[in-house]
Amino acid sequence: MKKGLVAVVGVAAASTLAVFVPNFEGVVLKGYKDPVGIVTACAGHTATAVLGKPYTKEECAELLERDLVHHAKGVMSCVKVPMSAGQKAAFVSFAYNVGVRRFCESTMARKLNQQDYAGACRELSRWTTARGIQLNGLVKRRAAERALCESGI
Repeated sequence: MKKGLVAVVGVAAASTLAVFVPNFEGVVLKGYKDPVGIVTACAGHTATAVLGKPYTKEECAELLERDLVHHAKGVMSCVKVPMSAGQKAAFVSFAYNVGVRRFCESTMARKLNQQDYAGACRELSRWTTARGIQLNGLVKRRAAERALCESGI
């Protein structure tokens, strides 16, 4: 774990994210299509992933750090209230999965900014589909994110 992520979300949230995200994303050392057809590599990297391209563990670690910093900065820019480490980790993991814009425009972020922390955490359970298809992996991930989020209330 590098200093960039720690500087954005703190040690506890950064440590959690470094394990939590790869656990749910998996780590694949070759560009592939995810369950809904998005070209992905490493631990859920999509921005520059190339179908069929091989990646080293070192490249994947660097992409994960860069992606987590990007998403953490995005979350922190639209959240105007204090958050616990668990809440930071949960919402950054969520944004990593669906995108910063979708997080920032969500009811979840609105509730969070109204300091309805319990309501914001509950919203995580509503995001279990991708392109209209409910995915078991998203159900499990959202349950884990919600538990992480609620541990900070």
